[in-house]
Amino acid sequence: MSRAVQCHGYLPWGSWTRLGRSQPSCRAARCVYLCAASGPGAACSSFHRRILHVVGISVPRSCIRHKGGSQEHRAQRSSSQHGLDHLRNVASSDAIKKHQKSLSAWFSNQPNEERQFGPSFSLDAVHVDPVIRESSLEQILKPSPDLTIQHQLQQPCRQVISLQNLFDVDACGRQVKNVVLYGTVGTGKSTLIKKMVVDWCHGLLPRFELVIPFSCEDLSHSHVPISLRRLITKKYQHLRDVVPILGTSNLKVLFILNGLERLNLDFRLAGTELCCDTNEPVPPSAIVVNLLRKYLLPEASIIVTTRPSAVRRIPGKYVGRYAEICGFSDTNLQKLYFQLRLSQPGCDGESNGAGRSGEQDNLVEMLSRNLERQNQIAAACFLPSYCWLVCTTLHFLYFTRTVPPSQTLSGIYTSFLRLNFSGEVLDSTDPTKISMMKYVAKTVGKLAHEGVMSRKTSFTEEDLQQCFEVEMKTESELNQLEVFRSDVFRFFLTPCVQPGKEHTFVFTIPAMQEYLAALYVVLGEKKTLVQKVGKELSEIIGKVSEDVAVVLSIVSKVLPLRFLPVLVNLLKMFPRFFSRLSGKGRDTIARTMAEELFKEEDYYNDDVLDQINSSILGVEGPMRHPDEAADDEVFELFPIFMGGILSRRNRAILEQLGCSIKNLAAFEIAKAMKKTVIRNSRKGLPPSELMDYLFFLHEFQNERFTAEAVRSLRTVNLSSVKMTPLKCSVLASVMGSTSHEVEELNLTSCNLDTSSLRTLFPVLLRCKFLHLQLNSLGPDACKEIRDLLLHDKCAVSNLRLGNNPIGEQGARYLAEGLAGNRSLTNLSLLHTALGDRGVELIAQHLAENQQLQELNLGYNSLTDTAALHVVEVAKKHATLDKVHLYFNDISEDGKRALDSLRMDRDGVRALVFLTAGTDVSDYWSSILNVVHKNLPFWDRERVRQHLTLILQDLESSRRQTVNPWRKAKFLRVESEVKKMLGELQHGTL
Repeated sequence: MSRAVQCHGYLPWGSWTRLGRSQPSCRAARCVYLCAASGPGAACSSFHRRILHVVGISVPRSCIRHKGGSQEHRAQRSSSQHGLDHLRNVASSDAIKKHQKSLSAWFSNQPNEERQFGPSFSLDAVHVDPVIRESSLEQILKPSPDLTIQHQLQQPCRQVISLQNLFDVDACGRQVKNVVLYGTVGTGKSTLIKKMVVDWCHGLLPRFELVIPFSCEDLSHSHVPISLRRLITKKYQHLRDVVPILGTSNLKVLFILNGLERLNLDFRLAGTELCCDTNEPVPPSAIVVNLLRKYLLPEASIIVTTRPSAVRRIPGKYVGRYAEICGFSDTNLQKLYFQLRLSQPGCDGESNGAGRSGEQDNLVEMLSRNLERQNQIAAACFLPSYCWLVCTTLHFLYFTRTVPPSQTLSGIYTSFLRLNFSGEVLDSTDPTKISMMKYVAKTVGKLAHEGVMSRKTSFTEEDLQQCFEVEMKTESELNQLEVFRSDVFRFFLTPCVQPGKEHTFVFTIPAMQEYLAALYVVLGEKKTLVQKVGKELSEIIGKVSEDVAVVLSIVSKVLPLRFLPVLVNLLKMFPRFFSRLSGKGRDTIARTMAEELFKEEDYYNDDVLDQINSSILGVEGPMRHPDEAADDEVFELFPIFMGGILSRRNRAILEQLGCSIKNLAAFEIAKAMKKTVIRNSRKGLPPSELMDYLFFLHEFQNERFTAEAVRSLRTVNLSSVKMTPLKCSVLASVMGSTSHEVEELNLTSCNLDTSSLRTLFPVLLRCKFLHLQLNSLGPDACKEIRDLLLHDKCAVSNLRLGNNPIGEQGARYLAEGLAGNRSLTNLSLLHTALGDRGVELIAQHLAENQQLQELNLGYNSLTDTAALHVVEVAKKHATLDKVHLYFNDISEDGKRALDSLRMDRDGVRALVFLTAGTDVSDYWSSILNVVHKNLPFWDRERVRQHLTLILQDLESSRRQTVNPWRKAKFLRVESEVKKMLGELQHGTL
């Protein structure tokens, strides 16, 4: 490699300029230039000509070779210098382009939590700028007890300023160089800065030619002196050719200092010396101070983001403009965010994106209506972070097809807190360095837990004082409280918008109260006085017990007092005793979890997933009158969050946030839960409560515990629970922890569809008694049922498909499944729109089945021919002995023909009418029970016609018999039918 190439690679452009200007002699200058840029001989001049050719300068060969101080040489030197300046600009431009590309890739990279929305979600696709209002130091320092959302909304519009105008001249006409952009937790400071950097990378921020972002958290971890030049090239290697010209050119530079609250800055000259040299090594905090002082790179612009409590760390004389990020104070911004986020292609998790666009639009519409009602959710979505949480929760509720371990509701809330707090300390100036999340768990968690225990969601000023100020004893605790009030309070608590409760506070999102209450309990912050005192004594005695034991052992040898060895043993016993006391505390956590999970007063509420859905999308219908008594508050998520927080993944995240839950503690709590939770689950639970219990097991993410719990569930009744894709996935996941057979699975009226059956397929295989009535299962769903029946591990013996629109095509699939099945003994196709053709298809394959014992074809519009055909086939079947044919279009002649077929062979029973000749059918009560149960779902006019025919048939048969006992039986059945007709007519059924 030539010397020219070597020098070009190692000497930056600033060194070239410096070396050129340091020598007054023309000859010397030319020699330095040639030594720096070329090698000796012909190769030297050739390389030099190539450089000059690149920058557009044509110089004769003789000019490069000739030595002397002539005018021609001076012109050549001036021309060469101009070429170098241009070449330097070209290199700087290329370096900045590489820098832009690198920054764009880095800042466009979304956190793991964002990726669950699919690859189409990016800052360019889904971003709404929050409202930014110009402020002043006086407004920041001024006490504002009314710093509520309503107060924010009433701020004058003239104060609003856009991100692009932050560096415009101020009211006095001075050019703004330093901007402090502040906002409470969750207002979107970091996201706004990321978008600002990405916009610059894409050429949308032309005011600045170079943007250099720094994380103050990163800078706070380094205390080794370093120069600004080295700091920039260490973080951004592409800028090594640009850094030397900083301060020596008109390059418009913007420094971004994100998260200033992480740094302890000292603007006193005694604390931080002046420094104007970019090459002088100083601590990173000193670099920041001198940049803000404008003593270092005075022409550079600086934007600082910070929390309100740290704004005062920068003296006002160094700040040109204060701006406050106010979040989405306009409801229209909230709607726009939801529209962009929930309408993105791929949000539903499907590749085509078109199949579920209607559901996405419906979600956006319902959410918009709920915001327009001035609901509490509008106050929550004032913070962009909560808009993200709402969208994430809706994505979880509506578009989850499978539930991997990372997909839990408690995981969403834990990750949400990590996104907003990410292990931050509450106050970097406080020596205790308590993490912000730990402080929140101890204080706000206590308030949340007291609210859950007293079943209230709104809190007065006195409640807050009692929670935050009672145990405050030191100056440090007072300072921590002040920082919490200014930076974090509004993230968790907000003024209530409900009429009559305007002066109370509620949790920003209702579920957040239950999450923090669960965290408070699981972290062991809920302690009795004995436990608190015992812990302190145990720590003290544990530290000194060994030393005291040594001293007492020596004393006992000199003074033979009998009580000394006893005292030594007592000292050693106390820590062990406290350890057992701590174990009792974990038993208490398990017992609390079981009590809250199986509260009988909550048995008939909606399941928790439906409750969360209602809290976000609202409840359609007339609004409650202000004077109307409110429903009792429900806290069924509280025990579920307790279980979810104990999962390994959530404990790992909470560890990052400063909230440590040891493995041993989680193990002991799970062990104690087996005595309480599993025992209580064996009691008969209503469907919604059973769904909550299954969801709890999913959130807990403990495979051994879940397997033991599921083995105790022999019957699973989830009838009338709306089985969304998420609930189906939860059911499949939890039940899949074991392979035992399930005696009965009741999924009646659960809004199942084809995809639901596909998700539940492994569970359905193991069920003996399977209820799938009232689910709108059509022909496509029957394909899945056919595959289920043909599976070699199918254990289904009793299958009920009544009140589903199966039709003729569905009957074809079912017939194929019936032919190859070896387990089914009872099949109900009541009211499935089979028609004559559908029943004939089933009858054709019936002979291939060898196990079926009972077949229900009632209410399928069968005529005499189809009914007679299926009974003829049943007569020849080896095991089939009962066929239900009531509520079909069978004439009197058909009835008599069916009755004769029944008389020809004992054991084949065709249930057609309530009469059997001149007697009442033995199955009259069964038929009427079926009719009574299905009346809400059948065509009432048609049922009325059938009941009228049945009544006429009963009266006719009663007149034909002379047996008084039979007449009495007829009269009894007639009264039941008349009663049903009367209730049907009056609409009481």
